[in-house]
Amino acid sequence: MPQVITSTTLDGQPVEFVDDIIGSGAMKEVYFAPDRSYVVAFYKTAQDFQARDRLRMITGSYRESIFEQIGGDYWRELFCWPSAMLEHDGRLGIVAPTYPSHFFFEHGSKNNDMLKIKGREKEGKWFAAAGLRQRFMDPRELGDWLGHLKVCLMLARAVRRLHMAGLAHSDLSYKNVLVDPSRGLACIIDVDGLVVPGKYPPDVVGTPDFIAPEVVATSHLPKDDPSRQLPRRETDQHALAVLIYMYLLYRHPLRGRKVHDPNDEQRDETLSMGERALFIEHPSDYSNRIRIDNVKPSDLPWADTEQRPYSLCGPYLSPLFERAFIDGLHAPAARPSANDWETALVKTVDLIQPCQNPDCEQQWYVFDNSTKPRCPFCGTPFRGQLPVLNLYSARHEGRFRPDNHRLMVWTGQSLFPWHANNRIAPNERLSEEQKRRVGYFVLHQERWWLVNESLPDLMDATTKTPIPSGSQLEIKDGQQILLAREDGGRLAVVQMVAG
Repeated sequence: MPQVITSTTLDGQPVEFVDDIIGSGAMKEVYFAPDRSYVVAFYKTAQDFQARDRLRMITGSYRESIFEQIGGDYWRELFCWPSAMLEHDGRLGIVAPTYPSHFFFEHGSKNNDMLKIKGREKEGKWFAAAGLRQRFMDPRELGDWLGHLKVCLMLARAVRRLHMAGLAHSDLSYKNVLVDPSRGLACIIDVDGLVVPGKYPPDVVGTPDFIAPEVVATSHLPKDDPSRQLPRRETDQHALAVLIYMYLLYRHPLRGRKVHDPNDEQRDETLSMGERALFIEHPSDYSNRIRIDNVKPSDLPWADTEQRPYSLCGPYLSPLFERAFIDGLHAPAARPSANDWETALVKTVDLIQPCQNPDCEQQWYVFDNSTKPRCPFCGTPFRGQLPVLNLYSARHEGRFRPDNHRLMVWTGQSLFPWHANNRIAPNERLSEEQKRRVGYFVLHQERWWLVNESLPDLMDATTKTPIPSGSQLEIKDGQQILLAREDGGRLAVVQMVAG
Protein backbone atom coordinates (compact mmCIF):
# COMPACT_ATOMS: atom_id res chain seq x y z
CA MET A 1 0.00 0.00 0.00
CA PRO A 2 1.34 3.47 -0.88
CA GLN A 3 2.09 5.44 2.24
CA VAL A 4 0.64 8.80 3.22
CA ILE A 5 3.27 11.55 3.36
CA THR A 6 2.79 14.46 5.75
CA SER A 7 4.35 17.83 5.01
CA THR A 8 3.79 21.54 5.60
CA THR A 9 3.09 24.32 3.11
CA LEU A 10 5.40 27.34 3.08
CA ASP A 11 2.70 29.34 4.89
CA GLY A 12 2.59 26.78 7.71
CA GLN A 13 -0.48 24.68 6.84
CA PRO A 14 -0.37 20.87 7.20
CA VAL A 15 -0.70 18.94 3.94
CA GLU A 16 -0.85 15.22 3.15
CA PHE A 17 -0.48 13.25 -0.05
CA VAL A 18 -0.42 9.59 -1.05
CA ASP A 19 2.98 8.50 -2.35
CA ASP A 20 1.60 7.23 -5.65
CA ILE A 21 1.93 9.26 -8.86
CA ILE A 22 -1.48 9.74 -10.51
CA GLY A 23 -0.26 11.89 -13.37
CA SER A 24 2.99 13.05 -14.91
CA GLY A 25 3.43 15.82 -17.45
CA ALA A 26 6.36 17.67 -18.95
CA MET A 27 6.90 19.78 -15.83
CA LYS A 28 5.20 18.14 -12.83
CA GLU A 29 4.31 14.87 -11.09
CA VAL A 30 0.93 14.81 -9.39
CA TYR A 31 -0.26 13.04 -6.19
CA PHE A 32 -3.69 12.79 -4.56
CA ALA A 33 -4.51 13.84 -1.01
CA PRO A 34 -5.79 10.86 1.04
CA ASP A 35 -9.40 12.07 0.66
CA ARG A 36 -8.81 13.17 -2.97
CA SER A 37 -10.11 16.66 -2.22
CA TYR A 38 -6.88 18.22 -3.49
CA VAL A 39 -3.68 17.27 -5.29
CA VAL A 40 -0.02 17.99 -4.66
CA ALA A 41 2.12 18.54 -7.76
CA PHE A 42 5.91 18.57 -7.58
CA TYR A 43 8.11 20.14 -10.23
CA LYS A 44 10.49 17.71 -11.88
CA THR A 45 13.31 20.24 -12.07
CA ALA A 46 14.58 22.91 -9.71
CA GLN A 47 12.78 26.27 -10.06
CA ASP A 48 14.80 29.49 -10.12
CA PHE A 49 14.16 32.55 -7.95
CA GLN A 50 11.86 34.17 -10.50
CA ALA A 51 9.73 31.02 -10.85
CA ARG A 52 9.44 30.74 -7.08
CA ASP A 53 8.51 34.39 -6.75
CA ARG A 54 5.84 33.99 -9.45
CA LEU A 55 4.37 30.99 -7.59
CA ARG A 56 4.35 32.99 -4.34
CA MET A 57 2.32 35.70 -6.07
CA ILE A 58 -0.02 33.23 -7.79
CA THR A 59 -0.79 31.37 -4.55
CA GLY A 60 -0.82 34.64 -2.60
CA SER A 61 -1.84 38.13 -3.71
CA TYR A 62 -3.07 37.21 -7.22
CA ARG A 63 -5.24 34.46 -5.78
CA GLU A 64 -6.61 36.77 -3.10
CA SER A 65 -7.39 39.50 -5.66
CA ILE A 66 -9.63 37.09 -7.58
CA PHE A 67 -11.12 34.80 -4.93
CA GLU A 68 -11.32 37.06 -1.88
CA GLN A 69 -13.36 39.82 -3.58
CA ILE A 70 -17.14 40.14 -4.01
CA GLY A 71 -18.21 37.34 -6.35
CA GLY A 72 -14.96 35.46 -5.67
CA ASP A 73 -16.71 32.14 -5.08
CA TYR A 74 -17.91 32.23 -8.68
CA TRP A 75 -14.35 31.83 -9.96
CA ARG A 76 -13.66 28.66 -7.99
CA GLU A 77 -15.68 26.78 -10.60
CA LEU A 78 -13.85 28.37 -13.55
CA PHE A 79 -10.24 28.03 -12.41
CA CYS A 80 -8.25 25.21 -10.86
CA TRP A 81 -6.08 27.67 -8.96
CA PRO A 82 -3.15 26.56 -6.74
CA SER A 83 -3.65 27.53 -3.11
CA ALA A 84 -0.21 26.98 -1.54
CA MET A 85 3.46 26.09 -2.10
CA LEU A 86 5.46 23.42 -0.30
CA GLU A 87 8.91 21.85 -0.30
CA HIS A 88 9.47 18.17 0.38
CA ASP A 89 12.67 16.17 -0.02
CA GLY A 90 14.24 19.08 -1.88
CA ARG A 91 11.41 19.34 -4.41
CA LEU A 92 9.17 22.37 -4.86
CA GLY A 93 5.44 21.69 -5.17
CA ILE A 94 2.04 23.30 -5.22
CA VAL A 95 -1.32 22.36 -3.69
CA ALA A 96 -4.39 22.69 -5.91
CA PRO A 97 -8.05 21.60 -5.71
CA THR A 98 -9.11 18.39 -7.43
CA TYR A 99 -11.10 18.88 -10.62
CA PRO A 100 -14.88 18.60 -10.05
CA SER A 101 -16.26 15.17 -10.95
CA HIS A 102 -18.14 16.42 -14.03
CA PHE A 103 -14.79 17.11 -15.72
CA PHE A 104 -14.01 13.39 -15.85
CA PHE A 105 -15.45 11.15 -18.59
CA GLU A 106 -18.45 9.24 -17.28
CA HIS A 107 -19.10 7.02 -20.30
CA GLY A 108 -15.72 6.56 -21.97
CA SER A 109 -15.40 6.32 -25.73
CA LYS A 110 -17.26 4.25 -28.30
CA ASN A 111 -16.70 0.51 -28.76
CA ASN A 112 -16.25 -0.47 -25.12
CA ASP A 113 -14.09 2.54 -24.36
CA MET A 114 -11.48 1.68 -27.00
CA LEU A 115 -9.52 4.82 -26.04
CA LYS A 116 -9.57 3.97 -22.32
CA ILE A 117 -10.66 7.49 -21.38
CA LYS A 118 -13.38 6.63 -18.86
CA GLY A 119 -12.47 8.38 -15.63
CA ARG A 120 -9.90 10.61 -17.34
CA GLU A 121 -10.08 14.41 -17.61
CA LYS A 122 -12.30 15.90 -20.31
CA GLU A 123 -9.61 17.62 -22.33
CA GLY A 124 -11.14 20.04 -24.76
CA LYS A 125 -9.59 18.41 -27.83
CA TRP A 126 -12.17 15.59 -27.76
CA PHE A 127 -14.97 18.10 -28.30
CA ALA A 128 -13.29 20.50 -30.74
CA ALA A 129 -12.70 18.29 -33.81
CA ALA A 130 -15.48 16.76 -35.89
CA GLY A 131 -13.56 13.54 -36.58
CA LEU A 132 -12.82 12.84 -32.90
CA ARG A 133 -16.41 13.61 -31.94
CA GLN A 134 -17.96 11.34 -34.54
CA ARG A 135 -15.50 8.44 -34.41
CA PHE A 136 -14.82 8.16 -30.69
CA MET A 137 -17.08 10.15 -28.38
CA ASP A 138 -20.09 8.67 -26.61
CA PRO A 139 -23.01 10.93 -27.65
CA ARG A 140 -23.95 11.39 -23.97
CA GLU A 141 -20.67 13.25 -23.43
CA LEU A 142 -21.08 15.62 -26.36
CA GLY A 143 -24.01 17.74 -25.17
CA ASP A 144 -25.70 19.99 -27.72
CA TRP A 145 -24.89 23.30 -29.41
CA LEU A 146 -26.33 25.34 -26.53
CA GLY A 147 -23.96 23.48 -24.20
CA HIS A 148 -21.04 24.45 -26.43
CA LEU A 149 -22.13 28.10 -26.44
CA LYS A 150 -22.19 28.02 -22.63
CA VAL A 151 -18.72 26.42 -22.53
CA CYS A 152 -17.43 29.29 -24.68
CA LEU A 153 -19.17 31.84 -22.43
CA MET A 154 -17.56 30.38 -19.30
CA LEU A 155 -14.18 30.36 -20.99
CA ALA A 156 -14.47 33.97 -22.20
CA ARG A 157 -15.57 35.07 -18.74
CA ALA A 158 -12.59 33.37 -17.06
CA VAL A 159 -10.09 34.88 -19.51
CA ARG A 160 -11.69 38.31 -19.02
CA ARG A 161 -11.12 37.99 -15.28
CA LEU A 162 -7.47 37.04 -15.74
CA HIS A 163 -6.89 40.01 -18.01
CA MET A 164 -8.68 42.37 -15.61
CA ALA A 165 -6.15 41.29 -12.96
CA GLY A 166 -3.27 42.19 -15.30
CA LEU A 167 -2.44 38.53 -15.94
CA ALA A 168 -2.15 36.43 -19.10
CA HIS A 169 -2.41 32.65 -19.26
CA SER A 170 0.24 32.32 -22.01
CA ASP A 171 -0.77 28.75 -22.95
CA LEU A 172 -4.51 28.75 -23.54
CA SER A 173 -5.36 25.64 -25.51
CA TYR A 174 -7.69 22.69 -25.35
CA LYS A 175 -5.03 20.89 -23.26
CA ASN A 176 -5.28 23.51 -20.52
CA VAL A 177 -9.06 23.86 -20.54
CA LEU A 178 -11.38 21.16 -19.23
CA VAL A 179 -14.89 21.25 -20.66
CA ASP A 180 -18.21 19.54 -20.07
CA PRO A 181 -20.52 20.42 -22.97
CA SER A 182 -23.29 18.23 -21.55
CA ARG A 183 -23.58 20.75 -18.69
CA GLY A 184 -22.16 23.85 -20.40
CA LEU A 185 -19.15 24.09 -18.05
CA ALA A 186 -15.47 24.95 -18.47
CA CYS A 187 -12.45 25.23 -16.18
CA ILE A 188 -9.00 26.70 -16.89
CA ILE A 189 -6.15 24.62 -15.47
CA ASP A 190 -2.35 24.93 -15.30
CA VAL A 191 -2.41 28.53 -14.11
CA ASP A 192 0.93 28.21 -12.29
CA GLY A 193 2.69 29.62 -15.37
CA LEU A 194 0.73 32.87 -15.58
CA VAL A 195 2.45 35.79 -17.29
CA VAL A 196 2.68 39.24 -15.75
CA PRO A 197 3.94 41.56 -18.52
CA GLY A 198 7.12 43.31 -17.48
CA LYS A 199 7.52 41.14 -14.36
CA TYR A 200 7.12 37.41 -15.01
CA PRO A 201 7.86 36.28 -18.58
CA PRO A 202 6.24 33.14 -20.04
CA ASP A 203 7.72 29.69 -19.42
CA VAL A 204 6.43 28.41 -22.77
CA VAL A 205 5.39 29.93 -26.08
CA GLY A 206 2.13 27.98 -26.13
CA THR A 207 0.59 24.87 -27.67
CA PRO A 208 0.64 24.37 -31.47
CA ASP A 209 -2.65 25.39 -33.12
CA PHE A 210 -3.18 28.10 -30.49
CA ILE A 211 0.05 30.11 -30.69
CA ALA A 212 -0.54 33.58 -32.15
CA PRO A 213 0.99 34.13 -35.64
CA GLU A 214 3.40 36.83 -34.42
CA VAL A 215 4.80 34.43 -31.80
CA VAL A 216 5.24 31.64 -34.37
CA ALA A 217 6.82 34.01 -36.90
CA THR A 218 9.47 35.25 -34.42
CA SER A 219 10.07 32.00 -32.50
CA HIS A 220 13.48 31.54 -34.15
CA LEU A 221 14.82 34.73 -32.53
CA PRO A 222 16.60 34.75 -29.14
CA LYS A 223 14.30 35.44 -26.19
CA ASP A 224 16.03 38.74 -25.47
CA ASP A 225 15.71 40.00 -29.05
CA PRO A 226 13.39 43.06 -29.01
CA SER A 227 11.70 41.74 -32.18
CA ARG A 228 10.80 38.43 -30.53
CA GLN A 229 7.07 38.29 -29.72
CA LEU A 230 6.21 36.45 -26.50
CA PRO A 231 2.87 35.36 -24.98
CA ARG A 232 0.82 38.17 -23.44
CA ARG A 233 -2.80 39.33 -23.30
CA GLU A 234 -3.10 39.74 -27.09
CA THR A 235 -1.84 36.20 -27.70
CA ASP A 236 -4.45 34.93 -25.21
CA GLN A 237 -7.03 36.77 -27.31
CA HIS A 238 -5.94 34.84 -30.41
CA ALA A 239 -6.04 31.51 -28.56
CA LEU A 240 -9.47 32.31 -27.11
CA ALA A 241 -10.85 33.08 -30.58
CA VAL A 242 -9.44 29.79 -31.92
CA LEU A 243 -10.99 27.84 -29.03
CA ILE A 244 -14.42 29.44 -29.51
CA TYR A 245 -14.31 28.82 -33.26
CA MET A 246 -13.35 25.18 -32.72
CA TYR A 247 -15.93 24.52 -29.97
CA LEU A 248 -18.73 25.87 -32.20
CA LEU A 249 -17.59 24.69 -35.66
CA TYR A 250 -15.34 21.66 -34.87
CA ARG A 251 -12.50 22.70 -37.21
CA HIS A 252 -9.40 24.90 -37.00
CA PRO A 253 -9.73 28.42 -38.47
CA LEU A 254 -6.28 28.44 -40.11
CA ARG A 255 -5.75 24.84 -41.28
CA GLY A 256 -6.80 24.76 -44.92
CA ARG A 257 -5.42 23.60 -48.25
CA LYS A 258 -2.64 26.13 -48.79
CA VAL A 259 0.92 24.79 -48.95
CA HIS A 260 3.72 27.33 -48.54
CA ASP A 261 6.75 25.03 -48.80
CA PRO A 262 6.17 21.57 -50.33
CA ASN A 263 9.78 20.54 -49.62
CA ASP A 264 10.09 21.43 -45.96
CA GLU A 265 7.24 20.33 -43.71
CA GLN A 266 8.43 22.27 -40.66
CA ARG A 267 8.90 25.51 -42.63
CA ASP A 268 5.47 25.05 -44.20
CA GLU A 269 3.94 24.67 -40.74
CA THR A 270 5.77 27.76 -39.44
CA LEU A 271 4.59 29.86 -42.39
CA SER A 272 0.98 28.62 -42.33
CA MET A 273 0.58 29.24 -38.59
CA GLY A 274 2.82 32.33 -38.52
CA GLU A 275 3.83 34.91 -41.08
CA ARG A 276 1.41 33.74 -43.81
CA ALA A 277 -1.48 32.53 -41.64
CA LEU A 278 -4.79 32.91 -43.50
CA PHE A 279 -8.38 32.40 -42.35
CA ILE A 280 -9.94 29.39 -44.09
CA GLU A 281 -13.14 31.44 -44.57
CA HIS A 282 -11.47 34.66 -45.74
CA PRO A 283 -14.13 36.50 -47.81
CA SER A 284 -11.86 37.48 -50.72
CA ASP A 285 -8.86 35.13 -50.57
CA TYR A 286 -10.06 31.57 -51.21
CA SER A 287 -6.59 30.03 -51.40
CA ASN A 288 -6.75 28.42 -47.93
CA ARG A 289 -10.23 26.92 -48.17
CA ILE A 290 -10.43 23.33 -46.93
CA ARG A 291 -10.26 20.88 -49.85
CA ILE A 292 -13.30 18.70 -49.20
CA ASP A 293 -12.10 15.75 -51.28
CA ASN A 294 -9.05 15.50 -48.99
CA VAL A 295 -10.85 15.21 -45.66
CA LYS A 296 -12.07 12.09 -43.89
CA PRO A 297 -15.82 11.37 -44.04
CA SER A 298 -15.96 11.76 -40.25
CA ASP A 299 -14.86 15.41 -40.62
CA LEU A 300 -17.91 16.18 -42.75
CA PRO A 301 -20.10 18.18 -42.96
CA TRP A 302 -18.14 20.44 -40.55
CA ALA A 303 -15.07 20.69 -42.78
CA ASP A 304 -17.31 22.03 -45.56
CA THR A 305 -17.33 25.79 -44.95
CA GLU A 306 -20.11 26.22 -47.50
CA GLN A 307 -22.42 23.95 -45.51
CA ARG A 308 -21.23 25.14 -42.08
CA PRO A 309 -20.02 28.74 -42.47
CA TYR A 310 -19.04 30.77 -39.41
CA SER A 311 -22.05 33.00 -40.13
CA LEU A 312 -24.33 30.29 -38.64
CA CYS A 313 -23.02 31.52 -35.26
CA GLY A 314 -25.21 34.58 -35.69
CA PRO A 315 -24.97 38.37 -35.91
CA TYR A 316 -22.95 38.92 -32.72
CA LEU A 317 -20.25 36.25 -33.02
CA SER A 318 -19.67 36.48 -36.78
CA PRO A 319 -18.15 40.00 -36.68
CA LEU A 320 -15.84 38.91 -33.88
CA PHE A 321 -14.56 35.97 -35.94
CA GLU A 322 -13.84 38.49 -38.73
CA ARG A 323 -11.98 40.76 -36.32
CA ALA A 324 -10.00 37.83 -34.88
CA PHE A 325 -9.05 36.01 -38.10
CA ILE A 326 -9.08 38.77 -40.73
CA ASP A 327 -8.47 42.21 -39.17
CA GLY A 328 -6.56 41.02 -36.11
CA LEU A 329 -4.79 37.89 -37.33
CA HIS A 330 -1.60 39.84 -38.01
CA ALA A 331 -2.55 42.98 -36.07
CA PRO A 332 -2.80 41.97 -32.38
CA ALA A 333 -4.28 45.30 -31.26
CA ALA A 334 -7.33 44.70 -33.47
CA ARG A 335 -8.31 41.39 -31.83
CA PRO A 336 -11.56 41.13 -29.86
CA SER A 337 -11.13 41.19 -26.10
CA ALA A 338 -12.42 38.45 -23.82
CA ASN A 339 -15.11 40.92 -22.74
CA ASP A 340 -16.18 41.35 -26.39
CA TRP A 341 -16.61 37.58 -26.68
CA GLU A 342 -18.48 37.38 -23.38
CA THR A 343 -20.95 40.09 -24.42
CA ALA A 344 -21.51 38.52 -27.85
CA LEU A 345 -22.02 35.05 -26.37
CA VAL A 346 -24.60 36.31 -23.86
CA LYS A 347 -26.55 37.93 -26.70
CA THR A 348 -26.19 34.82 -28.86
CA VAL A 349 -27.59 32.56 -26.13
CA ASP A 350 -30.65 34.87 -26.14
CA LEU A 351 -31.01 34.34 -29.91
CA ILE A 352 -31.09 30.57 -30.00
CA GLN A 353 -34.10 28.46 -30.74
CA PRO A 354 -34.71 24.73 -30.14
CA CYS A 355 -34.76 22.74 -33.38
CA GLN A 356 -38.17 21.19 -34.11
CA ASN A 357 -36.48 17.96 -35.26
CA PRO A 358 -36.14 15.70 -32.17
CA ASP A 359 -33.33 13.78 -33.93
CA CYS A 360 -31.23 16.88 -34.69
CA GLU A 361 -27.72 16.26 -33.39
CA GLN A 362 -27.21 19.85 -32.19
CA GLN A 363 -30.78 20.50 -30.94
CA TRP A 364 -30.37 24.32 -30.91
CA TYR A 365 -29.43 26.99 -33.44
CA VAL A 366 -29.18 30.75 -33.80
CA PHE A 367 -32.50 31.90 -35.23
CA ASP A 368 -32.04 33.92 -38.43
CA ASN A 369 -35.22 35.57 -39.66
CA SER A 370 -33.47 37.46 -42.47
CA THR A 371 -34.27 34.42 -44.63
CA LYS A 372 -36.70 31.54 -44.28
CA PRO A 373 -35.81 30.31 -40.76
CA ARG A 374 -34.41 26.78 -40.64
CA CYS A 375 -31.92 24.80 -38.60
CA PRO A 376 -28.49 25.03 -40.28
CA PHE A 377 -27.45 21.68 -38.81
CA CYS A 378 -30.24 19.37 -40.01
CA GLY A 379 -32.10 21.64 -42.43
CA THR A 380 -35.45 21.42 -40.61
CA PRO A 381 -37.49 24.56 -41.36
CA PHE A 382 -39.19 26.40 -38.54
CA ARG A 383 -42.97 26.07 -38.60
CA GLY A 384 -45.37 28.18 -36.61
CA GLN A 385 -45.41 31.70 -35.21
CA LEU A 386 -42.58 32.91 -33.04
CA PRO A 387 -42.26 36.13 -31.05
CA VAL A 388 -38.95 38.00 -31.09
CA LEU A 389 -38.49 40.68 -28.43
CA ASN A 390 -36.39 43.59 -29.65
CA LEU A 391 -34.99 45.28 -26.55
CA TYR A 392 -34.75 49.05 -26.04
CA SER A 393 -33.35 50.85 -22.97
CA ALA A 394 -34.40 54.09 -21.31
CA ARG A 395 -31.68 56.72 -21.73
CA HIS A 396 -33.81 59.66 -20.61
CA GLU A 397 -37.27 59.73 -19.05
CA GLY A 398 -39.66 58.15 -21.55
CA ARG A 399 -37.08 57.95 -24.36
CA PHE A 400 -35.83 54.54 -25.47
CA ARG A 401 -32.97 53.62 -27.77
CA PRO A 402 -32.23 50.21 -29.34
CA ASP A 403 -29.78 47.95 -27.50
CA ASN A 404 -28.88 45.73 -30.48
CA HIS A 405 -30.14 42.86 -28.34
CA ARG A 406 -33.01 40.50 -29.07
CA LEU A 407 -34.61 37.74 -27.06
CA MET A 408 -36.01 34.76 -28.96
CA VAL A 409 -39.13 33.29 -27.39
CA TRP A 410 -39.85 29.57 -27.09
CA THR A 411 -42.06 27.61 -24.73
CA GLY A 412 -40.34 27.63 -21.37
CA GLN A 413 -37.99 30.50 -22.23
CA SER A 414 -37.18 32.48 -19.10
CA LEU A 415 -37.07 36.22 -18.54
CA PHE A 416 -34.33 37.34 -16.12
CA PRO A 417 -33.56 40.67 -14.43
CA TRP A 418 -30.83 41.42 -16.98
CA HIS A 419 -33.40 41.25 -19.76
CA ALA A 420 -35.56 43.81 -17.96
CA ASN A 421 -32.73 46.24 -17.13
CA ASN A 422 -29.59 46.84 -19.16
CA ARG A 423 -27.71 48.04 -16.04
CA ILE A 424 -27.68 44.44 -14.81
CA ALA A 425 -25.07 42.23 -16.47
CA PRO A 426 -25.34 38.41 -16.31
CA ASN A 427 -21.95 37.75 -14.80
CA GLU A 428 -20.20 36.93 -11.52
CA ARG A 429 -21.57 40.06 -9.81
CA LEU A 430 -25.19 38.90 -9.85
CA SER A 431 -26.84 38.68 -6.45
CA GLU A 432 -28.83 35.56 -5.58
CA GLU A 433 -32.04 37.52 -6.18
CA GLN A 434 -30.84 38.68 -9.61
CA LYS A 435 -30.15 35.07 -10.64
CA ARG A 436 -33.83 34.13 -10.28
CA ARG A 437 -36.10 34.38 -13.27
CA VAL A 438 -38.82 37.04 -13.17
CA GLY A 439 -41.10 35.61 -15.86
CA TYR A 440 -41.44 33.00 -18.56
CA PHE A 441 -43.09 32.42 -21.93
CA VAL A 442 -45.53 29.72 -22.95
CA LEU A 443 -47.49 28.79 -26.07
CA HIS A 444 -51.04 27.82 -25.09
CA GLN A 445 -53.76 27.00 -27.63
CA GLU A 446 -51.79 28.70 -30.43
CA ARG A 447 -51.40 31.91 -28.44
CA TRP A 448 -48.18 33.18 -26.86
CA TRP A 449 -48.20 34.39 -23.27
CA LEU A 450 -45.72 36.10 -20.96
CA VAL A 451 -46.30 35.00 -17.36
CA ASN A 452 -45.20 37.67 -14.88
CA GLU A 453 -43.68 36.09 -11.79
CA SER A 454 -42.02 39.08 -10.10
CA LEU A 455 -41.75 42.14 -12.38
CA PRO A 456 -43.36 45.00 -10.40
CA ASP A 457 -43.59 47.43 -13.36
CA LEU A 458 -44.60 45.10 -16.20
CA MET A 459 -47.04 46.88 -18.47
CA ASP A 460 -48.55 46.52 -21.92
CA ALA A 461 -47.25 49.89 -23.10
CA THR A 462 -49.43 49.75 -26.21
CA THR A 463 -52.65 49.81 -24.18
CA LYS A 464 -51.14 51.27 -20.94
CA THR A 465 -52.39 48.18 -19.06
CA PRO A 466 -50.42 47.10 -15.94
CA ILE A 467 -49.68 43.37 -15.72
CA PRO A 468 -49.31 42.57 -12.00
CA SER A 469 -47.16 39.73 -10.65
CA GLY A 470 -48.97 36.42 -10.89
CA SER A 471 -50.86 37.35 -14.06
CA GLN A 472 -50.06 36.95 -17.75
CA LEU A 473 -49.95 39.04 -20.91
CA GLU A 474 -50.81 37.77 -24.38
CA ILE A 475 -48.03 38.65 -26.83
CA LYS A 476 -48.96 40.12 -30.22
CA ASP A 477 -47.13 41.50 -33.22
CA GLY A 478 -46.05 45.13 -32.90
CA GLN A 479 -46.85 45.23 -29.20
CA GLN A 480 -44.72 47.31 -26.83
CA ILE A 481 -44.06 45.84 -23.39
CA LEU A 482 -42.47 47.85 -20.59
CA LEU A 483 -40.36 45.45 -18.53
CA ALA A 484 -39.01 47.89 -15.91
CA ARG A 485 -39.33 51.59 -15.11
CA GLU A 486 -36.09 52.26 -13.20
CA ASP A 487 -32.92 53.69 -14.73
CA GLY A 488 -31.83 51.28 -17.48
CA GLY A 489 -35.30 49.72 -17.62
CA ARG A 490 -36.19 48.14 -20.90
CA LEU A 491 -39.00 48.28 -23.41
CA ALA A 492 -39.56 45.18 -25.57
CA VAL A 493 -41.07 45.56 -29.03
CA VAL A 494 -42.62 42.33 -30.28
CA GLN A 495 -41.99 41.06 -33.79
CA MET A 496 -43.95 37.97 -34.82
CA VAL A 497 -42.09 35.73 -37.25
CA ALA A 498 -44.07 33.18 -39.24
CA GLY A 499 -42.53 29.95 -40.42
